[in-house]
Amino acid sequence: MASTEPEFNPFLPEFHANPYPFYHRLRATDPVHRTPMGLWVLTRYDDVVSVLKDPRFGREEFAQILANVYGEGARSMLFRDPPDHTRLRGLVSQAFTPRMIERMRSHIQEIVDRLLDRVQNANRMDVIADLAYPLPVTVICEMLGVPTDAHSGIRQWSADLARSVDAIGMPTDEEVVTRGRAAQQAMLDYFRDLISERRQTPRDDLLSLLIAAEEQGDRLSEGELLITCILLFVAGHETTVNLIGNGLLGLLNHPDELAKLRGDLRLLPGAVEELLRYDSPVQRTGRITNTDVELDGRKIAKGSLVVTAIGAANRDPAHFPDPDRLDITRRDNRHIAFGFGIHFCLGAPLARLEGQIAIGTLLRRMPGLGLATSTLEWRESSTLRGLKNLPVTF
Repeated sequence: MASTEPEFNPFLPEFHANPYPFYHRLRATDPVHRTPMGLWVLTRYDDVVSVLKDPRFGREEFAQILANVYGEGARSMLFRDPPDHTRLRGLVSQAFTPRMIERMRSHIQEIVDRLLDRVQNANRMDVIADLAYPLPVTVICEMLGVPTDAHSGIRQWSADLARSVDAIGMPTDEEVVTRGRAAQQAMLDYFRDLISERRQTPRDDLLSLLIAAEEQGDRLSEGELLITCILLFVAGHETTVNLIGNGLLGLLNHPDELAKLRGDLRLLPGAVEELLRYDSPVQRTGRITNTDVELDGRKIAKGSLVVTAIGAANRDPAHFPDPDRLDITRRDNRHIAFGFGIHFCLGAPLARLEGQIAIGTLLRRMPGLGLATSTLEWRESSTLRGLKNLPVTF
């Protein structure tokens, strides 16, 4: 007889394919859920938001967990609390303001058009390989100052590192950990060499700006400089790949919404927000309690790992009427696909712009766009939700 106990097992193939029934079941039966491994999993919007803005749930305590996965070394701003988080974020935030990103609109459009020119006459493409991956990786490489000929060389490192995020605080295949650790070391070595080169010949790029801060001595250590480069590179494209892929799949699976958007591309900004909510590129994040906390009558001990399920929060019917329905004109769409609180995604303005331009240009240039297969493969990661490929015809 099948168990009726609610379950959070993000390693199941069916969870990778569609985690939302699992989330709904947990939210309905055990919204502050403690797994057999001792993790706390939150699936209600209000609980997730309250934890993400509560300083009692921090990131500093991830130090030992990260060391177990990747070895000793500097931690990125992603795993720091104030004041270090504030200092590190302040160094790079000026490059990602909405105003700075808007200046890139025409250049991003040029990149998208160039990528689509390559496949236009073929009448078919893999949206992931031909557009969703090369667009954001080209943009973040240009911003950072990574040579364009290095893209293919660091793609696998980035993929291995992104996959290993699942291992942070959760039992994972040892090979995933080994590959993630090797990938981080390879990227550290790569950026160490690139930084040495850029010290000799500074340019007008983000890497040179960070080197200048590091050379001032009191703002950025060498280890922090290296790990910040890796964070910006990996976070600068891995999630946007998923936004474009998941978003386009959502539209293709909802022909009425696709037709509505194609009929009025002025709806694009709101449509992208709904696509972010509907199938969020980042499905979860985590915090560790730095004191004993009580939540919904449950006592969570100091030092506990709390999983905030962003993908579940974005489908909470208490905040999103008919949450499993894609509605590109949804009003009051306060999704948390980019997180919440002090760790709100620094690159959100860039991801939004890339998503709007990529999806809008596809719809404009490929009017007969349709899925070329009924069998799609999802990446094994349960933290970053995305497709391995998305073959379409047009």
